[in-house]
Amino acid sequence: MEDDEAPTRERLLEAALAYVTEHGIGDVGFRELARALGTTHRMLGYHFGSKDGLLVEIVRTVEQRQRDALADLATSDGDGDGDLDPVDQMRRMADRLSDRSLWPNERLFFELYGQALQGRPYAADLLPEVMTAWVEPLTEISRRLGVSDEDAPAHARLLLAVARGLLLDLVATGDEAIVRRASTLFFDQLAQVHQHRPADRG
Repeated sequence: MEDDEAPTRERLLEAALAYVTEHGIGDVGFRELARALGTTHRMLGYHFGSKDGLLVEIVRTVEQRQRDALADLATSDGDGDGDLDPVDQMRRMADRLSDRSLWPNERLFFELYGQALQGRPYAADLLPEVMTAWVEPLTEISRRLGVSDEDAPAHARLLLAVARGLLLDLVATGDEAIVRRASTLFFDQLAQVHQHRPADRG
């Protein structure tokens, strides 16, 4: 029984993530969602507690996969020989995040982020996660950009704030052209600063 429990939970989570990615969450009820996933609301409740609990797990999973993708980009320049320039790494990550297929997941992220800020118990645990989990990898990128060890954690938060702000703009307005242009301007400016930083980061 215990051996089957984790795989069952993972299968349901994968199915739920695929459903949200394709359809969004909208006003679908817990029972309706369970039927769409080919299970029962009792089974979903057993593994995730509630619809809200399931949505939080979807956000956690998507966020982890995005961090994994960012890490993968750091070790490949497309040819398999050498690290990718950190600015180009972030450009490719921005292209990935702006893909229309991810918009439903990103809308869900901002919805639950807002609920966490309002103190909703089921979402509250997301608050530290959505910040601290990103700070370490973005701090390392900041160091690779030549930012000092002292300033790298603050610079990491700046990178995260820009990325989240542009994503929010994208899913709120749907104006891909202007958001992509804003992203290009930011990374071009970052590249210029990076090129002129001293080699000794102190």
